[in-house]
Amino acid sequence: MAEPGAGNLAYGLTLPSAVATPGIAFWATESIFGAHGVAEELIEPYLLLVHELAAYACLFTGAGEQIQLTLCRPEGTDPVQVMVYDTHPPHRHRLLAGLCDERRRTTLTGVPDLVETHRGTWGFGPAHHPAAGTGTWATLAQAAPTVTT
Repeated sequence: MAEPGAGNLAYGLTLPSAVATPGIAFWATESIFGAHGVAEELIEPYLLLVHELAAYACLFTGAGEQIQLTLCRPEGTDPVQVMVYDTHPPHRHRLLAGLCDERRRTTLTGVPDLVETHRGTWGFGPAHHPAAGTGTWATLAQAAPTVTT
């Protein structure tokens, strides 16, 4: 069994849909990133991202159900991909799907700005694994640019 390192960051957490879940996800991710040597300047923004995505997934998952959080660095390269799965299924009706997509975008208030600042990507869509609801993912490509005066 290999020790934690840059090339083997791949974790999946099953968490309850609860008020405490974003905090639990935050602390678990901090420990995981510390063990795997994620760039120091990206840890804080990633922790904020994990907290926001976990809270968001809980909003779309009923009480007593579970969300899934995955942290993965494909092939040991940056960026780390953060993905949450909620249990809210995609709508088949086009109008309802559009309304739900808009609600998802407005619920993710801080994520688009955080991702843009760090030149990352984000999105959401139907999930097939590990839950049959919706998957939302984000990456951060680099530290925020420094402002010089």
